[in-house]
Amino acid sequence: MLRLAHRGDHAHAPENTLAAFEAAIARPGCDGVEFDVRVSADGVAVVLHDDTLARVQGRPERADSLTAAQLREFGVPTLVAVLSACGPDAFLDIELKEDLGATALAPIRAARGLPDGSLSHAVVSAFEPASIATVRRLAPAVGCWLNVDDLEPATIDLAVALGCRGISADWRVIDARTAAAVARAGLELAAFTFTNRRPLARLERLGVVAACVEGAALAAS
Repeated sequence: MLRLAHRGDHAHAPENTLAAFEAAIARPGCDGVEFDVRVSADGVAVVLHDDTLARVQGRPERADSLTAAQLREFGVPTLVAVLSACGPDAFLDIELKEDLGATALAPIRAARGLPDGSLSHAVVSAFEPASIATVRRLAPAVGCWLNVDDLEPATIDLAVALGCRGISADWRVIDARTAAAVARAGLELAAFTFTNRRPLARLERLGVVAACVEGAALAAS
């Protein structure tokens, strides 16, 4: 099971920053990172979880009100910069916080695209079905995970209908019954987000392929 650092290793640097990603990848036992993508005022894909800079950067502005250059001054990197900093081998869970289409796909495919149109060591994920549908329409070979808070039959059916490669669920809703239902649907199962190491072994036994973790769960065994 892959262990992915949730927004990088923000025990050592602010979340979703180049320093946080570099610190995560340097950790023994960390297989990759998860991060969030939005768009700047000038149409550049940037890496930021919230729609404003208030919580992490301590500023009131919305991300989409500032250019990529302005955002960079406040520590918000571009997607291109993050892809470069992570290198080719780290596994990436690239979560779209908006329906970004080609704005996100172009740099992702430039960095991780394979000749058959799929991605090397990367998936694109989102909570919003519309974001997944756009990726599937523009790049059918790109693997997608639907991010979900439950694993009810209708939710699993939605992931299948969207053509997803997998489904990434709140770790607390993953048990033998729900994991089996995801497997029957032919989907990969990933988990998010926890800080304690205790769930790791149980989730791996249930067939979870990747876990988005932070804190103690990111530490080497």
